[in-house]
Amino acid sequence: MNSQLKKGVLEMMVLHQLAQRDCYGYELVQEISKHIQMSEGTVYPLLRRLKKEGLLTTYMQESESGPARKYYELTAEGAQALQAQRLEWETFAAKVTAFLGGESE
Repeated sequence: MNSQLKKGVLEMMVLHQLAQRDCYGYELVQEISKHIQMSEGTVYPLLRRLKKEGLLTTYMQESESGPARKYYELTAEGAQALQAQRLEWETFAAKVTAFLGGESE
């Protein structure tokens, strides 16, 4: 998949995953990688930005298999951002599909 297309949807996918449950960084990469190829180097800068924007918060949690892990949690602002991004994505995808000869809008 084209890297520019992935960049365009990665934020929404991270927010969506965190709306399902809190995750630590590597866990996010594993979950999203089940659907699109991505690397840890891509997700951590995004997580830092989303936290700075107030869409995520973090907390530390002890791990049974090693050191404590930093978990990411969606804020109320993050949930609103996800909702807005989903609506924008659905509208955009429908228009592209219609243009390419798929089902009409």
